[in-house]
Amino acid sequence: MLLGIKAWGYIYFLQVEEGNIPPVPEVTPPPIPEDLKTAIKSGKVRAPTHIISTISDDRGEEPCYAGVPMSTIIERGYGVGDVISLLWFKRSLPRYCTQFIEICIMLCADHGPCVSGAHNSIVTARAGKDLVSSLVSGLLTIGPRFGGAIDDAARYFKDAYDRGLTPYEFVEGMKKKGIRVPGIGHRIKSRDNRDKRVQLLQKYAHTHFPSVKYMEYAVQVETYTLSKANNLVMNVDGAIGSLFLDLLSGSGMFSKQEIDEIVEIGYLNGLFVLARSIGLIGHTFDQKRLKQPLYRHPWEDVLYTK
Repeated sequence: MLLGIKAWGYIYFLQVEEGNIPPVPEVTPPPIPEDLKTAIKSGKVRAPTHIISTISDDRGEEPCYAGVPMSTIIERGYGVGDVISLLWFKRSLPRYCTQFIEICIMLCADHGPCVSGAHNSIVTARAGKDLVSSLVSGLLTIGPRFGGAIDDAARYFKDAYDRGLTPYEFVEGMKKKGIRVPGIGHRIKSRDNRDKRVQLLQKYAHTHFPSVKYMEYAVQVETYTLSKANNLVMNVDGAIGSLFLDLLSGSGMFSKQEIDEIVEIGYLNGLFVLARSIGLIGHTFDQKRLKQPLYRHPWEDVLYTK
């Protein structure tokens, strides 16, 4: 028959009293650890952090972007470009800079349904997938051949200009390496059919930027490449890449190290990704609004070979 704890304790006491068993030595129980939250609050311990954030803070009464409260952003009439300057560059850039960012977003928001990104989003939407899936399927096509050459254009133009290479030395040097000049060349546009977006960006920079040395160098490179082929014109990647270099260096708000880091990390491709997301979302909604059926590519548009 099972005995209770008290009964076993009494039996143990009797056995010890009679000398049948030795007494168990007393053990001091370990102290119960103090609750972590209480210890942190009292300042006794400091818990390690797992994430570092330097661009925003939501612990107060209102979120802050790079130290600027949300109410201030609204009261001062900040735009999307200003918010990007705070969250991406951690500082308030001059208005001509933030307006240039907004122009880039507007000009790159969409380029019709036939480009690879829009095509993917359209096909995915027509397959009945959700908005996020349709958007991501389009974004995944962004790369060296579609909208992802802005960073490379900035890197190569900057390196060539800073090293004092002539357009001939730059282009021919790239050719020897087997590398196409990023930001130069277009499947549709040519010397006689320039990309209007490039012209608008160049016009804005000439009017508002204190310096356009990188853009002027890119134009010189374009002049040389056009002597090789009629379609080797500066594309929107080359225009944004070179002009962003002028924005960073001409604004006087970035050190050389910061400019190198911005170009290396991939800020400029991020600008295209942000902009084109607007169009990809639009194409997704367009297909769903039109209730388009599942897409199947026509046989006559495929070359079947053995």
